[in-house]
Amino acid sequence: MSSTSSNDCSLPSQRLLGKVALVTGGATGIGESIVHLFHKHGAKVCIADIQDERGQQLCSNLGDYLNVCYFHCDVTVEDDVICAVDFTVDKFGSLDIMVNNAGVSGPPCSDIRNFELSVFESVFNVNVKGVFLGMKHAARVMIPLKKGSIVSLCSVASAMGGVGPHAYVGSKHAVSGLTKNVAAELGKHNIRVNCVSPYAVATSLALAHLPEDERTEAAMDGFRSFVGRHANLQGVELTTHDVANAVLFLASDEARYISGDNLMVDGGFSCVNHLLRVFR
Repeated sequence: MSSTSSNDCSLPSQRLLGKVALVTGGATGIGESIVHLFHKHGAKVCIADIQDERGQQLCSNLGDYLNVCYFHCDVTVEDDVICAVDFTVDKFGSLDIMVNNAGVSGPPCSDIRNFELSVFESVFNVNVKGVFLGMKHAARVMIPLKKGSIVSLCSVASAMGGVGPHAYVGSKHAVSGLTKNVAAELGKHNIRVNCVSPYAVATSLALAHLPEDERTEAAMDGFRSFVGRHANLQGVELTTHDVANAVLFLASDEARYISGDNLMVDGGFSCVNHLLRVFR
């Protein structure tokens, strides 16, 4: 057993021990970090993604086929989401936690007159329709059980404008609204519904709008430098692990009376304005 595995097993408290979780977009990026952290904390996890090779590789890396599995799922297709939820329940016996992490940013476009409707629709299909379907079919299982936690990945773009393309910002505002409304409905069933809104994180999604041959380490370094300069909280870089920790908290019983919340993981970026340079 590796030292990492030994450390994981000796955690003083596994915060999701005995819980069953389904994580969409779980093969890479923030989703991958969530899967690792949930597994470390004792959850049985189903990874749902369209990146089959990466998803299977993650299962292999974790080396725990009894408690981690992969299922091909396009979150824009309701039958796929139905099957992913049913597969998780059939394999692990329940569904306690639904993490709607799958998302896309879409290409940059600085002029609404040039914004293609097809691009707008494709972003909303993944970011909003996908989250809605995840909520809908998690609720289908959770309502009879009278318990559950649904956590969706949102963004600072859910709370302010000017931080991304129209489709992305609009979609994240929609996720925040859906979170509040579904929390309003499901509260009577003891089901909590929350979302997490990070500042910019250096993942493959950050460079997804670039041609593949331009997604270099230098480009990623440039991204990190740019978001670091414009961050409010200096001296620390936001990572996928920071976001995963916030999702873990909302998924766990430690957050048992938190619902309808949009937890900002942004170092204060969305609630301050340094343009007047009062403190800078």
